[in-house]
Amino acid sequence: MNESHESEKENMETTTRPSSLADVANAKEQKVPGTRAMGTGLETRGIHAWFGNNHVLSDVNLDFAAGTVTALIGPSGCGKSTFIRTINRMHEFIPGAAMAGEVLLDGKDVYAPGTDVTKIRLQIGMVFQKPNPFPSMTIGENVLSGLKLSQQKVSNKDELLEECLERAGLWNEVKDRLGAHGGSLSGGQQQRLCIARALAVRPQVLLMDEPCSALDPGSTLRIEETIRHLSDTMTIIIVTHNMQQAARVSDYTAFFLSDGGPGQMIEASPTSEIFSRPRDKRTENYVTGRFG
Repeated sequence: MNESHESEKENMETTTRPSSLADVANAKEQKVPGTRAMGTGLETRGIHAWFGNNHVLSDVNLDFAAGTVTALIGPSGCGKSTFIRTINRMHEFIPGAAMAGEVLLDGKDVYAPGTDVTKIRLQIGMVFQKPNPFPSMTIGENVLSGLKLSQQKVSNKDELLEECLERAGLWNEVKDRLGAHGGSLSGGQQQRLCIARALAVRPQVLLMDEPCSALDPGSTLRIEETIRHLSDTMTIIIVTHNMQQAARVSDYTAFFLSDGGPGQMIEASPTSEIFSRPRDKRTENYVTGRFG
């Protein structure tokens, strides 16, 4: 009897399928690439990355259509965060780091000689894993800080402040205390404040490196709602270890893996396909929880 029960249990565990995740992915609006009038989007061609002599990322080729959300999934250490840091040229500031390949924004390589790195970071914003509002600044000052650093001028800062906080899903919660310090907010509110700060310089692309990993479920839901709302006006790339989150927020999903060598992009497809009929067995094993 015990052997029979153990056999049944093993069979149940090994026949897990990602159908429920596919249902979640299919439940949201399906976006069609090329239907958003906001530029041609973002492309990476033959991206490699190194830390010293350590080759950490190999030959990544991905297209990110304008007005869509792409989730990058895969085990820790497979190069997902390194990859998005090559997109807005943050990787090169790490001592000993190097990269090869092209990152094309609206058809122009952001690594082309003579390119202004500051302008690239205005076009390609980033939200980090841990909320990082400037502690000595008020909520309002935090949102507008990017304008000051980049020496941009706007005609009506109050309107821009409200717009960015509204788009980040935070306006109603903070509109009566804009003079309070950013550090007085909860973790989830601080993360949305960082999103609002990134929006103030009007980027075309927003990179998000596990933006909900330190947040409670309620805060995570609000961040996800913000992501879906923002994707109507920009291209978003999110690194996440949460398969449910990838299914809920992304239009496309790319699976990264390191098999004893540098990280590679194994496959990329519409999210519903990744979770229902992945082409590569390794992808299926990961999204069904067999490893990772």
